Amino acid sequence: MIAELEADHREIQEIFARMSLAPAAGRKDLVHEVTIALVRHSMAEQAHLYPAVRARILDGDRLADEEVADHARVERMLKDLEGRPPAGAGFGRLLRTLVREVGLHIQDEEQRLFPALASVAAPEELERLGEQVRAMRVLAPTRPHPDLPSSPTARRLLAPGIGLVDRVRDYVSGRG
Repeated sequence: MIAELEADHREIQEIFARMSLAPAAGRKDLVHEVTIALVRHSMAEQAHLYPAVRARILDGDRLADEEVADHARVERMLKDLEGRPPAGAGFGRLLRTLVREVGLHIQDEEQRLFPALASVAAPEELERLGEQVRAMRVLAPTRPHPDLPSSPTARRLLAPGIGLVDRVRDYVSGRG
């Protein structure tokens, strides 16, 4: 699971790097691309990583709650970016805030959360969770849904239906 989530982190960082070099006109497509990657990643973490953190790590509830709050802030920013033109007022500022917030979140997970989980979880458990993360990515929504309940059970139950609707919207609109 940790390797899967770190691969997501590298993909997201790579999109952010391309975004920093893109002209304003090309940023909207990259925002769509990073939104899809972030939403799928977030759904997988909330459905599978954070329950493992809660169950296996001392003070895991507090740690998971902090991470879930980070995801909620990011989803609200993504939703806000979705409705703004790339040349409009505030787009660049909001995008810089998103890049900073996500960067700090990635750093926190990779330096604190992942090592803590790896030290207490069996390799077989992490492999099983990695398979679940891969499966979630296929079904997960591709658009931000900041009002979606954050409980892992709700995310696992609602993700396939919401994801299907999002993918139909993406197909019809040519997004992603």
